[in-house]
Amino acid sequence: PAAERPPAPGPGSGPAAALSPAAGKVPQASAMKRSDPHHQHQRHRDGGEALVSPDGTVTEAPRTVKKQIQFADQKQEFNKRPTKIGRRSLSRSISQSSTDSYSSAASYTDSSDDETSPRDKQQKNSKGSSDFCVKNIKQAEFGRREIEIAEQEMPALMALRKRAQGEKPLAGAKIVGCTHITAQTAVLMETLGALGAQCRWAACNIYSTLNEVAAALAESGFPVFAWKGESEDDFWWCIDRCVNVEGWQPNMILDDGGDLTHWIYKKYPNMFKKIKGIVEESVTGVHRLYQLSKAGKLCVPAMNVNDSVTKQKFDNLYCCRESILDGLKRTTDMMFGGKQVVVCGYGEVGKGCCAALKAMGSIVYVTEIDPICALQACMDGFRLVKLNEVIRQVDIVITCTGNKNVVTREHLDRMKNSCIVCNMGHSNTEIDVASLRTPELTWERVRSQVDHVIWPDGKRIVLLAEGRLLNLSCSTVPTFVLSITATTQALALIELYNAPEGRYKQDVYLLPKKMDEYVASLHLPTFDAHLTELTDEQAKYLGLNKNGPFKPNYYRY
Repeated sequence: PAAERPPAPGPGSGPAAALSPAAGKVPQASAMKRSDPHHQHQRHRDGGEALVSPDGTVTEAPRTVKKQIQFADQKQEFNKRPTKIGRRSLSRSISQSSTDSYSSAASYTDSSDDETSPRDKQQKNSKGSSDFCVKNIKQAEFGRREIEIAEQEMPALMALRKRAQGEKPLAGAKIVGCTHITAQTAVLMETLGALGAQCRWAACNIYSTLNEVAAALAESGFPVFAWKGESEDDFWWCIDRCVNVEGWQPNMILDDGGDLTHWIYKKYPNMFKKIKGIVEESVTGVHRLYQLSKAGKLCVPAMNVNDSVTKQKFDNLYCCRESILDGLKRTTDMMFGGKQVVVCGYGEVGKGCCAALKAMGSIVYVTEIDPICALQACMDGFRLVKLNEVIRQVDIVITCTGNKNVVTREHLDRMKNSCIVCNMGHSNTEIDVASLRTPELTWERVRSQVDHVIWPDGKRIVLLAEGRLLNLSCSTVPTFVLSITATTQALALIELYNAPEGRYKQDVYLLPKKMDEYVASLHLPTFDAHLTELTDEQAKYLGLNKNGPFKPNYYRY
């Protein structure tokens, strides 16, 4: 029978073909093509296949047979591949090849066939330590390679490590961190270790951890508690394992989003007696700190890294300008030209997203509450609208406000079929995802971090990363930009840890302007850039020190 002969690879072969909705409707190969000794095959003149009967009659065979056989065979093979189940989490189980085929950011992250939850495993690194919880410690070698690549694109952090390693400005510091665990974070952690600090780390996002990098850090002796695809319960358990450990108490906090700070306030408030300061890098986390300060509940100094110039302009603007396209392309394979997009919020993140999409030929609308940002959007050539005015016609909805319920169930109900919905803000509160978990709506996992939410009438929307941060959940971000942020974080930790008593009170502070300029100067040699120096006469005329700072604190870059 023809089904015994493996067909040659055709245009319809491969895992992608198996994902086609048509694949499940194609009859099996044995039902499509039968072998008959009274028939022989020959090539038809126009390239199709013909059947010649003994009486000489020539009939053309169905042209789609080969392609259909390919689809059916591939589907059979695809379904034999293992499915990961593991501990129940917010994300439903997805097929192994789905993750491997579509998320290059997770090339090693999801390659393990082990379905056991990391919490249920007993793992040790080569030194015999088991003070960590990662997906698979055996992936450490792959993670180490990624870290080495990241080091090449993080010149300032490597320069800081080299300059300050002898002085050990963080000797005695016990830093507990909660950030995205990526290769870039690993370079920061190893720099902090080289400067004398002890570190314990958890992830601030359940989807952004690179498992191989977490394994490499654990192998190097860092207590890391994180893996990609944690449940909510896992997320808080990992944070608790970082904080609640016998014989070790943190004296510095490095947070991204405020969850770690919130957990310590809630569970271990007495720890703040020994904590010297908090360094926070996100809009959400900084907002929480200002709320605590306003209520008189902030009991240690805090450094607002998010609003430092180097973080705002580079991480928020330039980083998002590149990573928004990367995240959308990897998850949806869509073409941007001519698509109608609404971007909610025109802060630095919104500006970066809008600039990238406009450059790709998209028609971009902006929503904004701040008249100054709104006017900027208008001057940049974007049409300012209310979300209700365009929700029926847009192809993509992107939130980046730092607020909650920006996209509500009412908006979701009115969206067109196949509208893509995603979030570029830190928190998952911007899209009301909880309202979609109702009996009348069907959730269908398409690939890693991509869900179809289907209405009873057949309409569906494409929800990315379940409303969590798109770029770090679904792709990666430029390493060079993260070098700027990580260097700022390291300097903020050094400043708070070494500050004499009384310099910083129980309030939220911005990084000194001089430090911002120093971070920027460390990155200039990468571009072979040459700064112009003021003459004594020019410096006197401007009333500046020749070595900076060059702008007053109120200056808006």
